[in-house]
Amino acid sequence: MPEPVKKAVSAFTKKPKTQEAEEGSSVVFEAVTEKPDAKVKWQCNSKDIASGNKYAIAANGNKHSLTITAVTKEDANVYAVIAGGSKVKFELKVVEKPAAPAETPTEGPGVSSVEPEQVSAPPAAAPTGEETAAPAHDAPPAEDEQPPDTRQDLTGLFTEKPQSGEVTVGENITFVAKVNAESLLKKPTIKWFKGKWMDLASKSGKHLQLKEMYDRNTKVYTFEMHIIAAKANFAGAYRCEVSSRDKFDSCNFELAVHEARAVEGLDIRTAFRRTSEAGKKRSGPSTSSTDGNEDSGELDFSTLLKKREAVQVSAEPDVDVWEILSHAPPSEFEKIAFQYGITDLRGMLKRLKKMKKEEKKSAAFLKKLDPAYQVTKGHKIKLAVEVANPDVDVKWLKNGQEIHPTGSKYIFESVGNMRYLTINHCSLADDAAYCCVVGEEKCTTELFVKEPPVLIVKNLEDQMVMKGERVELECEVSEEGANVKWEKDGVELTRDESFKYRFKKDGCKHILIINEATKEDCGHYKVKTNGGESMAELLVQEKELEVYQSIADLTVKAKDQAVFKCEVSDENVRGTWYKNGVEVKPDARINITHIGRIHKLTIDDVKPEDEGDYNFVPDGYAFNLSAKLNFLEVKIDYVPRQDPPKIHLDCLGRTAESTIVVVAGNKLRLDVPITGDPAPTVVWTKGEKASSVKPDGEEKGRLTTSWTLKDGEVVTEGDGRVHVETTKGHCVFTIEGTERQDEGVYSVVVRNPAGEDTADINVKVVDVPDPPQAPRILSVGEDSCIVQWDPPQFDGGQPIIGYVLERKKKKSYRWMRLNFDPYPETTYEAKRMIEGVPYEMRVYAVNSIGMSRHSPASQPFVPVAPTSEPIGLCVDDISDTSISLKWRRPERIGSAELEGYGVEYCKEGTDEWIPAIQGLTERTSMIIRDLSTGDKLQFRVRAYNMAGPSAPATLAQPVTIREIMQRPKIWLPRNLRQTLIKKVGDTVNLMIPFQGKPRPKVTWSKDGEPLSPSFANVRNSEVDTILFIRKTDRKHSGKYDLQVQIENVEDTASVYLQIVDLPGPPEALKIMDVWGFNVALEWKLPKDNGNCEITGYTIQKADKKTMEWFTVYDQYRRTNCVVSDLIMGNEYVFRVFSMNLVGLSPEACNTKDSAYIQKTGIDYKPPSYKEHDFSEAPKFTHPLVNRSIIAGYSATLSCSVRGIPKPKVTWYKNKMDITNEAKYRMLSKQGVLTLEIRKPCPFDGGVYMCKAVNDSGEDTVECKLEVRPQIAREEKKDDKK
Repeated sequence: MPEPVKKAVSAFTKKPKTQEAEEGSSVVFEAVTEKPDAKVKWQCNSKDIASGNKYAIAANGNKHSLTITAVTKEDANVYAVIAGGSKVKFELKVVEKPAAPAETPTEGPGVSSVEPEQVSAPPAAAPTGEETAAPAHDAPPAEDEQPPDTRQDLTGLFTEKPQSGEVTVGENITFVAKVNAESLLKKPTIKWFKGKWMDLASKSGKHLQLKEMYDRNTKVYTFEMHIIAAKANFAGAYRCEVSSRDKFDSCNFELAVHEARAVEGLDIRTAFRRTSEAGKKRSGPSTSSTDGNEDSGELDFSTLLKKREAVQVSAEPDVDVWEILSHAPPSEFEKIAFQYGITDLRGMLKRLKKMKKEEKKSAAFLKKLDPAYQVTKGHKIKLAVEVANPDVDVKWLKNGQEIHPTGSKYIFESVGNMRYLTINHCSLADDAAYCCVVGEEKCTTELFVKEPPVLIVKNLEDQMVMKGERVELECEVSEEGANVKWEKDGVELTRDESFKYRFKKDGCKHILIINEATKEDCGHYKVKTNGGESMAELLVQEKELEVYQSIADLTVKAKDQAVFKCEVSDENVRGTWYKNGVEVKPDARINITHIGRIHKLTIDDVKPEDEGDYNFVPDGYAFNLSAKLNFLEVKIDYVPRQDPPKIHLDCLGRTAESTIVVVAGNKLRLDVPITGDPAPTVVWTKGEKASSVKPDGEEKGRLTTSWTLKDGEVVTEGDGRVHVETTKGHCVFTIEGTERQDEGVYSVVVRNPAGEDTADINVKVVDVPDPPQAPRILSVGEDSCIVQWDPPQFDGGQPIIGYVLERKKKKSYRWMRLNFDPYPETTYEAKRMIEGVPYEMRVYAVNSIGMSRHSPASQPFVPVAPTSEPIGLCVDDISDTSISLKWRRPERIGSAELEGYGVEYCKEGTDEWIPAIQGLTERTSMIIRDLSTGDKLQFRVRAYNMAGPSAPATLAQPVTIREIMQRPKIWLPRNLRQTLIKKVGDTVNLMIPFQGKPRPKVTWSKDGEPLSPSFANVRNSEVDTILFIRKTDRKHSGKYDLQVQIENVEDTASVYLQIVDLPGPPEALKIMDVWGFNVALEWKLPKDNGNCEITGYTIQKADKKTMEWFTVYDQYRRTNCVVSDLIMGNEYVFRVFSMNLVGLSPEACNTKDSAYIQKTGIDYKPPSYKEHDFSEAPKFTHPLVNRSIIAGYSATLSCSVRGIPKPKVTWYKNKMDITNEAKYRMLSKQGVLTLEIRKPCPFDGGVYMCKAVNDSGEDTVECKLEVRPQIAREEKKDDKK
């Protein structure tokens, strides 16, 4: 077993103590060190002492002494002895010779005089060694160091905990606790306790009031406990507990009640006599200690007893009635009470019972752990206990297991009587029960680790996929490894056997994967964390194959190449080519290719038999693409003489005037077969625009191209789009990438000397339509909207088939298509939107050619629904000609902004509702004037938003227009019922409403004097009064009284105003001591506290070399501190700022002197410890018990054993080892040994023994086991008969 953790041990076994010496005498201080070779250094006022005439330093082994001869008043200083890392302070007090005490006045017998040092000490200073009891001088050296700040951060439900306070008898005090309800599902429950168990809710009354307030803006509950006219027995320990479902927090605080000290000693009997002065003479430490602890929950009822004449008490020697009652039998209580004049015997017996209980208080702990602590995951927490013995060792346990130091996780500290356990980087594994053990006593607490909320950093986005595609919904959270929950339409998603859904984590990213989407996967998907949620919509559409380019009819000549080409939307779709219904097979002339989305059928060296109807059928789709191949047979006849030119366009089965439709962007190819001898000149014209092709007869009869200019624009090759080619028997006119302006009638004219021929070709260019204009949102609903748009200005030359709509969230970049089939109308209702989320819409126009570009996005809109009806409609005021109505906002506003309210009224017996005002009002109240006296009217109010009016809120019954008299009443706001605190220079604007008819008279006064207009401004109206101070000063602090009067009836209220300012700097900052790397500082309270309590101090240090200031302590409460971890060889100066409610003091108090950290060459030798032997012989702490069992039912025998190291356990039956027998099962858990006998029979009866053995010894325990046979059913029936 590892060695327990020990605290640092003092280097001294005997420490010097504070002594008193007369002037002229000598004094000796002695110290004994643990090690004989320890180096000891003596100091006076933090300065080293050397041997000389004044001081004599001696060392003998481990005994060291300091002798001061011829003591004078200048020797009354603070001394210290240092050995290793331990430093012990002590004082020398110098008193005058015995003649001096005769001049000191005494206050009476039994009262000791108070020394001047103790009287002048500031109350806030830490107690020094001479002021404590004698055992305090034996405290470890750590007592001179400043204990660490044990204040905990607000890790629980409290945002402000009640603080300990002090009060004088008869005065009032208030304790305040604040709870933030922002993360709570229900209102928190708070309880106030006095002592350990007394619930103060049952004690509310004259002296105790419990209040609570709620701020809807900050969502903070404020709980107050007011103690009015405090009494001495109200002092003691209090506890405040708050709980909300599974959350809990508590806080301890104390109340000290001060009384004036009485000159006379305490007569305990006077506290229970029915005298008029009994309550005035109770004082002294015994009374306060009795009233302030366990019986502090009692209320003083002795003052309710009837007063009688004072009873004369004889001047007999004082008798300790408590001692007599504690040793007397209960039967003698009444006799003793009669003998000593005790009338309140019942109250005295109660206190006697409490005194007996106090003897059972913990002797090891002065202050125990709180019942529970709460800390946020990743933060640290410090547990603190105060023990009675400063040298005692403590053990910390977690769930019953001892905690050992492991790295920086756990830090153990021992400072004086305080013991600290610091847990760094708290995780969920640290959520456990902790225990501090001192000897046989222990105190426990519960630590709750709160996991911070996980926020969604990146939301889900709506998606639209095709059936069978993979879907990934992705979000990003604020913490890695966080748990999230996925839902679909409100149903949680889990991994099933079909692996439909897969959940993937990648750092902070969480992904929901759907492998093959189906129509059933459509819906709203939501991801939830403990800090938020995000929702997106998934739409799954059936796959529809779109044809981007269809195959076209071809006309080719013999030996030419024919190419059929089409393009579809899915590059994975394959298809089959057919000719006249027969599948086309590839061969030497026929080639079939499929590259991406393009399918081609190429026929080389075309023959007449290739003419026919060709079809392309995509696999898996019920449609085909068809085109016709026309074979052009060219007949060449030899004509020895000239032939007139001829245009052969009848090969297509059409007339010479033909219409050709081409899609914009595609190539326009006009291939015109011509004949003529000699070769004719070809002229192309569009309207009056022409280009010509002429033959070149000098070069072997080849045609040459020449351009002729005619009236108008000439169609040329200048722009690179238009090409004119001539071959033997053909003239080809080509336009690359046709555009809309290429549409028109093209004429071809062929001429030669034998004549000419003309043909007109009508070319129509079709295109996708222009985009529509931006759509308009006509109306919105809770999850839908109605959108309207205008048709595009140009339909592309083809009629509009319909429209396709898309929407997106305003903050998203992903557009979602709402319909796949073209929608023929120009008004559409879009549904399945999320209320409160801004959306945008856009529209595409579709014709037979394709889809246009998208329109501009619509104006952002938000799907909303009308609000619910206003609530709480009531009559606020009424007169002979007007009525004042008021109401509250609707419970459900929705995501749209509330535009206002419409108020209407109608006369009783009619259905005509008349608007009270034109338009809407944004206020929740209204005064309707110019009404007829005596009319009975019904009123209603409706709320309006973007979606229209809500349901009306109507009065329960008609109202008669007639004025009602009203008494004056001041409605003092809740925030003015306590002291209003403002800073100097702030503006005070107090509006206090009141009621009363006719208009009351309003009067303000301050501290009983009428309020001057130059001091403060007052404005009065019929329903309220305003006190306005433009720029406050401290003189404005005080009590302001408000009086509202109508004739002889009045009402009053008081407002307390406290003007606070920045505090002044602290005073008398001194360096009290310097040792090692530490400096002790001390200062006094500032003269000016800024008219409010000093809440703390800020201590800063600076190296004199750089004079850069660094903060050592912030919000420090005491007036002394120890600055540690200073750098050796540097010289430091210090300054202190005071702090109050307003802030830091403008100036700081600096030290006059500096502190130099000396360089020391002392080598630290760690102390050696003798390892403790924890071994212990086995011992059974719980023996085996004789048992009688029934055969056939399994039974167990149990005992418990302890021993170090863990003993080896062996079981015996009738002194035979049964370890290896299968019938028995041996168990051991946490020292509890169990032998399980499976289905015993009568032969298993006997003596069972358990033996435990280890290196330190052995122990045995045994028992008898009786196995009774089962009673057969037949025997039971016989017994019944």
